[in-house]
Amino acid sequence: MPSPPPAQDGDTAVTRVPTAQLRPPRPVVGELLRSTFPADPAWATAVRHLVTERLAALMPHPERLDDAATATGELFANAVRHASRGPGDTVTVAVECTEHTLRVFVADRSPEPPRPRPADEAAESGRGLAIVSALADSWGTAPPEPGTPGKRVWFAIGRRETTA
Repeated sequence: MPSPPPAQDGDTAVTRVPTAQLRPPRPVVGELLRSTFPADPAWATAVRHLVTERLAALMPHPERLDDAATATGELFANAVRHASRGPGDTVTVAVECTEHTLRVFVADRSPEPPRPRPADEAAESGRGLAIVSALADSWGTAPPEPGTPGKRVWFAIGRRETTA
């Protein structure tokens, strides 16, 4: 499983903005959140709310905040459904942020990599990774933290809107 690429800040387009509209940059580097939850679907709402609360001031575009919360919820649900080994198991959510990029990691105890699969129109599940792929700029898997079993599934979302 390849490690996630290091977060890199690329060049951004400069737009002239009236001085009254300028806000000081938010120097954000590092881990903003690391929390472990029971591997229970009942915790999915709490996970989404915690991520939304922590990122609200950092994501200048509300739709990107919604994308991050939804993608986190999907990865959490996948970890619970496909990687949980029973009661007492846990899932860890970590959020890292730079000036330009938000990266979310969801760690579980299963070494099995996630496998995207086609979902039948009538199927009630099977779309989680497709949703993450549609909402995030990139996603992948990474080895677990040193000394822990399993894997980490991550996604990255740009904090700034790109111009075409």
